[in-house]
Parts: sequence; C-alpha cells; structure tokens
Amino acid sequence: MAYYHSKYSTPKKRNKRQRLLVFIFTMAIVPFLACGFFLYQIFYKANVWTENEETASLYIPTNSNFEQVKSILYKQGLIIHRGNFEWLAKQKDYPSNIKSGHYLLQKGMNNLKLINLLRSGNQSPVNLIFNNIRTKEQLAQRISSQIEADSASIINLLTDSTYLASLGLNEYTSTTIFVPNTYQVFWTINTDDFIKRMKLEYDQFWNTERKQKADSLAMSISDVITLASIVEKETQKNDEKNRISGVYINRLKKGWYLQADPTLVFAMNDYNIKRVLNIHKEIDSPYNTYKHKGLPPGPICIPSIASIDAVLNYEKHRYNYFCAKDDLSGYHVFANSYQQHEENASKYRTALNKLRIWK
Repeated sequence: MAYYHSKYSTPKKRNKRQRLLVFIFTMAIVPFLACGFFLYQIFYKANVWTENEETASLYIPTNSNFEQVKSILYKQGLIIHRGNFEWLAKQKDYPSNIKSGHYLLQKGMNNLKLINLLRSGNQSPVNLIFNNIRTKEQLAQRISSQIEADSASIINLLTDSTYLASLGLNEYTSTTIFVPNTYQVFWTINTDDFIKRMKLEYDQFWNTERKQKADSLAMSISDVITLASIVEKETQKNDEKNRISGVYINRLKKGWYLQADPTLVFAMNDYNIKRVLNIHKEIDSPYNTYKHKGLPPGPICIPSIASIDAVLNYEKHRYNYFCAKDDLSGYHVFANSYQQHEENASKYRTALNKLRIWK
C-alpha cells in the first residue's frame, strides 16, 4: 500500500507552533504590562489619605523647599507611598517650582493631581473670622492664628503713626477699620495687604445709608464705632442695644458725663473686674468717662455690626439711666430720674452682695 504526505502540518506541529507564538507574545507583552502597572502606581493610584474628613488642609510656608514640604506632608500622614510621590515630583520638577499657600487635598487624590495642584499655586482661601476683640494685641494674635503673617508684623503697622495716618487713623482709632465678619483671604496674604483689605471692607460697610445716619447724629464714623464699643460691653443682648444707645445719645446731647463703667474697665486694663467701685472712677485716663465729658478718644473694643447698627438706629426715648437687672439675666432696667435709677441700682448691688461678688 502506498503512503502520501499531506502538505499541511500535523496537529502536533500546529500545537507546537501555537505554543511558541503564545510564548513570544507573552514575553513581548509582559514588559508593557509591567510598565503600565508601574505608571498606574506612580501616576494614577490613590496616594493621599485623610483621616475622617474628605479633605485635608496643607499649609506650605513662604520660601519652603522640597524637604520641608515632604516633612509637612509626612508629619500629617497624608501620603501613602512616599517613594512614588517623590519620584514623580522630581520628574515633574516640583522641587524647583514650590508655591507657598493653603491647599485642600482630596481623599484618594493621585500623585499626578496632587503635584499638579502644588505646582500650580492654585491655593484655596481660608475663612478669616474675628469677633469679641478688645485690644489691637488681641486682634493681632487672633489674625496671626489664621494667616501666615505673625502678630508682631500686625502690631508694628497698627502702631506706626505714619502708616496709620495714610489710612486716616491714629493710635486711638487704629482698630476702627476692622468690622467683625467672616472674610475669605489667601493664607499667604501679607500684613500690609491684609490691612488694606480690611480698609476696603470698611469702606464698603460704611455705605451711603450708614454715613447719612452718622451725619444725622452729628457724629463721625469713628465716634459711632467708639459709642458702639461701649454699647457692646454694656450688654450681650442685641434686642436692647438700641435702647442703651438711646440713653448714651441722650446724655451726649445734654452734655452729661457718659459715666460708662466699661470704659473704666478698659482704662484699668483689668478685664476680670465684675463690679466697678468708686476707686476705679478715680483713674487718670482719657478713657475715664466719669472724669471726661463726651466720648473717649477711641473704641474700647471692636464692636459687632449689631452694636454699630444699634447706635445708628438708636431708640428715641427719655431714659437717662440704666442698670443691670437684679435677676442677673443680663438685661437692664431703665429710668428717667436719678432717684428711680438709684432704687434699681440698690437692688442690683444687693444681688451682687448675696453672691459675694465684691469686685
């Protein structure tokens, strides 16, 4: 019997060839897969971790170098794989392009987005808040805790007579341009720009309507703020500030001494005083409204908007006196005559005596 060879490969040969092709393909694709996996790990895998919150604040001080940035990131525990971050940062030349500022890092952010954000300098503003401030020193401390500028630089400008004069201020009125509110500013804002921003906000706050109301009182803006600061320290109850403002305006119109106890506390520089005594009334100070008629030379605190508007919209009445209620609720009783006032004051003094509050 005769045998004929097929021109086609046998199944065994075909399988061998297929295995060879698979092997060659695998060997060729593995480097690409490995490279792709490496690039994914470096560029796109989540590398920012935040505790609890979805975002974390990163503050990079002015003139920081790469080592300092890394130290801040690592100290906050924000970076998962440090080596991957550092490798890509160097590839993108971030060490030579560091921008100071406040940045919000998203939980799960990858290295590419993180480094692009830091390189861009596209920082997020901070909410700057200040209220319940008595002195420029307290103001400087409160502000410096929220922006990069230190308290010393703020105090230096607020006590620089030439600088203050350029803003129409003096040593007594230096805080009048600060209107308590919430402001969005960049963390890196310098002291001069910050004060100029506050002056801009002050100019916008004192619109035509408020200025006209101040004019109708025959008061300057500084006068209104000074009186508002006294009202601020007389009561925390916004619903009686207009009435208290009316008492002081009645006294000013009659040329009386204001006899405002909060001005004595300010003059004494002792904010623990709970009971003003006769000895306090003897202090030699331009802020002693028991010895000097009219308003003191400047505000005794930075008053709230509520207190400023209470002065501008004071209640018109005939009260000349007021005294804290003897129920110690924080509210006051008002009187037309001194005799009636003394009766009210006697009740309040008795309430303080029962609580053994002597000073």
